Amino acid sequence: MRNPFLACAAVVLTAAALAACGSSADGNDPEAAGARRPAASGPAVPGPSATPATEPATPPTEEPTAPGTSAPAATAEGPKTPVDEITPATGTFTKKQKEYLKDRVPKGMDPAAVLQTGQETCDKLRYLVKADRDTAVGAIVTGEIPDAKDAVAGLCTQHQALVDEAAYAYPDGKHSGKKLRPGVYRSASPTTDCSWQIAGAGGKELASGASDTGKSRKITIPDSAVTFTSTGCYAWLPEGAAG
Repeated sequence: MRNPFLACAAVVLTAAALAACGSSADGNDPEAAGARRPAASGPAVPGPSATPATEPATPPTEEPTAPGTSAPAATAEGPKTPVDEITPATGTFTKKQKEYLKDRVPKGMDPAAVLQTGQETCDKLRYLVKADRDTAVGAIVTGEIPDAKDAVAGLCTQHQALVDEAAYAYPDGKHSGKKLRPGVYRSASPTTDCSWQIAGAGGKELASGASDTGKSRKITIPDSAVTFTSTGCYAWLPEGAAG
């Protein structure tokens, strides 16, 4: 189930992108590198990650993909442009940006457009962290922000803690075997139809529960747990990992 915070992020970020359409800037202006000013009304939402002041801007040559949609550049099959041939139309890419772009740019595609996809991923995370940190981690766990790990490593390392926490969390679904880790967990952005069950050997129920409040709940997965099943709770994050 898609989290409402993600939908809000897509709408607000799309609005910011549309507000910037029609503006003109030369190739070295940060606006041309994907930066977006917030709309005149509504919440001020930061735009895609700006290039550091000490490094040249990275301007795309076409409109970036709207937030909330998948850019073909990120998943396209076929031959990729060798990393030593990846260059922007103007300016230069930083080392980190080139690392992110490695094996991601299909032959014949503007690498700045691919870079913009990663910048938008960082933009979504920045928006969600300000709205609700647990939801930001949950969006990574559930795959609603599928490129988070690579985008954070290459473009917005300040969000590395979110990715690290997501590695120890559980999305809705059935989990079992060695992937099951004992500990205390809290639900992130649960719906009003959240339920869970923890079972041991032979399917014996060890714990179960449900909540219709939409508020976070805590559970303990014991050492004896064999399966953990969750529905409508969005994601379960390890307790004590927030910060």
